[in-house]
Parts: sequence; C-alpha cells; structure tokens
Amino acid sequence: MPIRARSTLLSSRSFIVAATAALTAVLVPPAGAQSAAPPRESRPVHSYDNAIRESVWVDTRLDGDGDGRSDRVAVDIVRPREAAQHGRKIPVIMDASPYYSCCGRGNESQKKTYDANGNPVQFPLFYDNYFVPRGYAFVAVDLAGTNRSDGCVDVGGHSDIHSAKAVVDWLNGRARAYTSRTGTERAAAGWTTGNVGMIGKSWDGTIANGVAATGVEGLKTVVPIAAISSWYDYYFAKGAPLYDSGPDWLSNYVDSPDARARCQAVQQRLVDEAPRTGDRTGLWSERDYVPDARKVRASVFAVHGMQDLNVRPKHFGQWWDALAAHGVERKVWLSQTGHVDPFDFRRAEWVSTLHRWFDHYLLGYDNGIDREPMADIERAPDQWSTDRAWPPRSTATTTLRPGTGAAPGVGTLALKPARPGTTETFTDDPALGETDWAADIDRSTPAKAGFVTPPLSRELRLSGSSTVTVTATPTTTTAHLSAVLVDLGPATIRDYTAAGEGITTLPERTCWGASTTGDSSCFKETAARTAAVDYTVVSRGWADLGNHATPGTGRPLTPGTAYTITLDLHATDHVVPAGHRLALIIGGTDKDLIDPPSTRPSLTLDLARTAARLPIPGGAAAFLRATTGTPPPSAAAPRGSRLDGVGEPRPTSPIPGGDNR
Repeated sequence: MPIRARSTLLSSRSFIVAATAALTAVLVPPAGAQSAAPPRESRPVHSYDNAIRESVWVDTRLDGDGDGRSDRVAVDIVRPREAAQHGRKIPVIMDASPYYSCCGRGNESQKKTYDANGNPVQFPLFYDNYFVPRGYAFVAVDLAGTNRSDGCVDVGGHSDIHSAKAVVDWLNGRARAYTSRTGTERAAAGWTTGNVGMIGKSWDGTIANGVAATGVEGLKTVVPIAAISSWYDYYFAKGAPLYDSGPDWLSNYVDSPDARARCQAVQQRLVDEAPRTGDRTGLWSERDYVPDARKVRASVFAVHGMQDLNVRPKHFGQWWDALAAHGVERKVWLSQTGHVDPFDFRRAEWVSTLHRWFDHYLLGYDNGIDREPMADIERAPDQWSTDRAWPPRSTATTTLRPGTGAAPGVGTLALKPARPGTTETFTDDPALGETDWAADIDRSTPAKAGFVTPPLSRELRLSGSSTVTVTATPTTTTAHLSAVLVDLGPATIRDYTAAGEGITTLPERTCWGASTTGDSSCFKETAARTAAVDYTVVSRGWADLGNHATPGTGRPLTPGTAYTITLDLHATDHVVPAGHRLALIIGGTDKDLIDPPSTRPSLTLDLARTAARLPIPGGAAAFLRATTGTPPPSAAAPRGSRLDGVGEPRPTSPIPGGDNR
C-alpha cells in the first residue's frame, strides 16, 4: 500500500533505524529458515535521508552545438546507500525532461535544486521519495541544451532522443560518463542491473516514446503520460495549423541561457525546415515515432486525458494502434481530464498501480499486473470501469451517414446514405467553434452543419479512433474543416476547459514516501472540478482542405470544385446513455483549437459522399438497436433552445508540459 499520511513524517533518525532493521531482516534470514517465497512487492526498507545523491555527465557522442566537443548531458541520481554497501544491483526509474530548470514539473511546478557544491538536493515529483526506499534508483536527465547539459534542444529530434538514449546505454555499460561536465574522471554504473523504466508527462513522456522506438536494449518499460507520438501532429492536423508558432519558439523557451547563444544554427533549422504552410518535411518525419513502433521492446503503460487540448488524444490513439499491430505488451488509463497527471486525478490508485507495474517489469516480481484488465476508463468524475482488452474485441468500424432534416443545417445521422445530390452549406466563421456549434445543434445557424441521431433506446459506446470523410466544394482558394462528435444529453463531467483542466488544487497535503529537509514527499491534494452540461464533446479532428490529395502537402483550391478529404478524430472511449442523442457536426475554423485560413469560404457538403466511421463495440447491429425502440422519457437534452456546455477552449501556448494552466 502507498504511504499516505497527513501528519509529520518520522524523524530522519527513527526512519534510518527502522529501515536498517527491516533491511537486515530481508537480507539475513533466520538460521535454518526455509528459502523465502518469491517477493510480490518491494518494501520501503532503505533510508531515503541517507541515500547516495550524485551527478554524472553522459557523453552523447553528438556535437549538436557545433563547438568541436562531444556533448555531455547532466544526469542527477539518487539511489539507496544500503544496496551499494551490500553489492546489490538495482533497477532505474528515469525521467528525461527539458523542464527541470526553466518551468518545473508537476502540479506545483517543482524544479531541481542543488547545494553549494552543485550536488542534487530536490528531485521533482514523488518518484524518488517513494521508490528509492523500495530499492530503486531514480535518475533525472536534463535533455541536451537544458539546465546543466551541453548541446541544443531540437524538439523531439535526434538530439532530444539520443541524449536520453545515451543514458540508457550508459546504465547498460555501452556509453561513457564523467564526474563533471568538462573533466576526464570516468563514472561507472556498476550499481545497476541495467533494467530501466522511463516515465514522464508530456514532453518527458514523448522522450520515453522516442527512446522506446529506438529499440534500445535495457529499456524494459515506458510510462508515457499525455505524450506526443508525432511532432507534426502536435503542430498541425493534416495541414491545418494548431498554433501560431513552431518548434523554434519552443526550443528557445526551454534552452538554457548559454544554449540560446550557441544554438542559433539549430534554431534556424527549426524555422527553415518546419514551414507554417503545414507541409510535412523531413524534419517532421524524423520526429514521428509511430513508424518505429515495430522496434519497441519495452512494455508500455500509457495515460491520456480524453479532453487534452494540448497534447491531443490522437497522439495516444495512433501510438496505441501501432503498438497493438506489433504485439507490444501494453496497458492504458483514459481519464476525463485535460492535460493532467494521474497523480492529480487518481492519486492513491495511481501510486499503487505504478508501484506494481515497476515491481513486475523492473524487479521481475510475479504480482499479476500483466494479467489484469488492460484498460481503466473514467466514465464520470472519479468513476472508473475496466476492460480486459482495449478497444473491446467486439469493436467494429461502423459507417454512419449524414442526411438532411426539416431545416437547413439540422440533419440526421443514420446507417442509410443520403440520396445523390443532397447537400448542406455553411460559411466559416473564425469567431465560433465547437461549443457554439453544439449549443445550437437544433437550430439553423450559418457556421455549421449538424447531423443527429434520434434519442437512443439503449446506450451506445464509442471506443477507439474515428475518421470523418468529407466531400466539400469551397468558394475560395483556402479552407479549413472541423469535425466534432457530441453526446447530446445532460451530464456532470470534469470541467476540462477551466483552470486545472478538470481538477481543483486543495491546500491539504498528503505524503508519498520519505522526505528530507530539501525534498518533501508531501504534495497538495486535488479534487475533481466538475460542470453540469447539456452536451459533451466526445471527439474532434481538423484538416486543411488543401491537403486533400496528399496529407502532408497543401495546394491552393479551385473555387467551385469538389474535394474529398478524411479527418482523423481523436481516440476516445465514451458511452452515450439511453435517451441521449449522438451528433456529428462539420464546420470550418474551430475557434482557439485551429488557426483560420487566409480566406473566409462557404463550403457545400455532398452528403452522399460524406461519412463518419466510428469504432462501436457490437458494430452496426449495436447502432441499429440503440437507434430503434422506445427511449426513456427523461434523459434527453432540451431541444430548440441553446444548450449549455463547458466554457470555450482556452487558447493554449504550444508548450507540451508544465503545470495545468
């Protein structure tokens, strides 16, 4: 069980005495005792206060900053002293991050701290406090170009990934490290088994994905939380820009001050090779880890918020599907939050599950976690369900067709295709977005076309990634498209557009492991921040219609010509309750989520050539059963009036990480 206390921790002295006694009991069995049964859980038998804290600099064998010297990355380590004294080798939990000095980690934006001699004092987050007493080392790596490391930040490219991979290589005896940034005294990693588990949220988890995709030996598991799988998809959606800046801005944001001065060439490459046209260049291909899922040897425990509007759930969905195609052992938690760490939305269960996960994959304990259900899904705030496999094995892609209704822009959604020649028209309004469209789903408005099922007679589940194929005729030379799936019906959900993105931070603290004067294990508690709504956006996706011929290459449109393009919607798992309706909305610019085109087009949809392909457990038969029969009388959203949802998405800076702002 995790340590969870609201009172003052044991004094350092009493903790050391207790830990030493426990360690002796573990290492020296009574005379004549039978051999112990294989352990199933690591215990906090080591002193955290007395742990070894050290820094080394690993040689990456790259010269990213062009100074004629091989770059070294700073690696701060905390590990149990007792294991070293007894010659016991231990595994490593590793978080490689660009944020340790510029921005901080976790809900409280913790940074690394050092004493007057440069020795590490505080390691952000709870991993060190909790796992070092249990016989693990924790390793915090400054990515190249950040904090105390040489080199340059290249935003998910070779330098980012290789600077972290080099540390895994060093831990397995395949690379060199030194006791200082410029000195010649070597540092060995003879204290470790070489078994490494990488973990981290956002950019940190992205590095874990990228290193896993190299197939590096010794990396046994990765735990990517809200992580990127393709940097092109972080900045663009089939050519539609998601932000008004590129990776050069992000590199400059996290570079250390001296790296900014020496990394001008890298900065310029990030400008020149990442054009804001949305064209996919070689720079983006280098930063796409999905094609290399076939190389992954590590198990993967992924966590993602289904309402994450920073690192959007497409990243999880395409990575998960690629891992599944290559038989990678995996597990997933999907929450209702935005860009939030599970430590801040399901703390006790997260610490316990992560503990068992690392015990199994890094220590080799047979604790059964590999045989448990694959997926945990948050159905309502703090209410979770599990699935033996995800998506469920009965899931089948089901094609739904839009049709016209009684009023313009207020249509139907069913299995039957529309008659040839049936159309709907809307005009892009960059001042509006998905919350406006959904609020007016039952009314004719000029900026969207909506298509809705009848009230459901039984619940309908969506599980996985969807696509929407649109055939549209624009009136101008540029056009952006958005497709949104909406559950129309009353619910209480996490308020993912508010500050905290679905959580509220409380003043009370709980403690997870041991503490020192400079590194507390006690963190502020959180609670779900909720909103009562008339509708819930389930999934969304976008595209630049100019990318119709080639997803990574845009071209001007010819007004009056019909074009067909497929939008990739974000992975989700959502149950539409009986009495609710499922809606597909197609519009132009989704305010604050994509940037508008250079013109303001009207678009005419060819409904006979437009379709949504949704992952439905039970397939078309399940959809048919849910849309026939008599629905319950009181579970539908009110019709004819403007519906209430969460607030408009807040404009976000292109920073994959930091706190929950």
